[in-house]
Amino acid sequence: MYYCYFDTPIGELLLAGEADALSMIGFPEGKMRRDPDADWIYNEEPFADAQRQLAEYFSGKRKDFELPLSLTGTEFQVSVLKALQEIPYGETTSYGAIAKQIGRPKAVRAVGAANGRNPIPIIVPCHRVIGSSGDLTGFGGGLDTKEALLRLEAENSGGLL
Repeated sequence: MYYCYFDTPIGELLLAGEADALSMIGFPEGKMRRDPDADWIYNEEPFADAQRQLAEYFSGKRKDFELPLSLTGTEFQVSVLKALQEIPYGETTSYGAIAKQIGRPKAVRAVGAANGRNPIPIIVPCHRVIGSSGDLTGFGGGLDTKEALLRLEAENSGGLL
């Protein structure tokens, strides 16, 4: 596994994956904070496109990512990750709406759990999922980071938080 670090307005992100696909983004803080394993190899080259697209995202110029991803998990978890990728930039949805979208309307808590273990946040936009009451809910990078990402998208899409 290769890895590198990328500095962003929300802190230094850990990017990891193989030469042909991104498989993880780790936050600098929160429950999704990650450190490279001892056998990982530092190499920025496999992540040049990811770094460019993330820089464009944080500058407000990119709304969609076009990167090869390695989505891992159970069939259910991968279906949730794919549904997250369909949430439009600058918009939010609820866990219940995602559960209905994947044909499992009673699996709201399982959707929440799958959302919470998303290994590629930002690019697979789990930050766009909020509680049915409209409240911000847990986020692996911390609620301040979630709010910052939603604010960035609102400011660059004409939407409001």
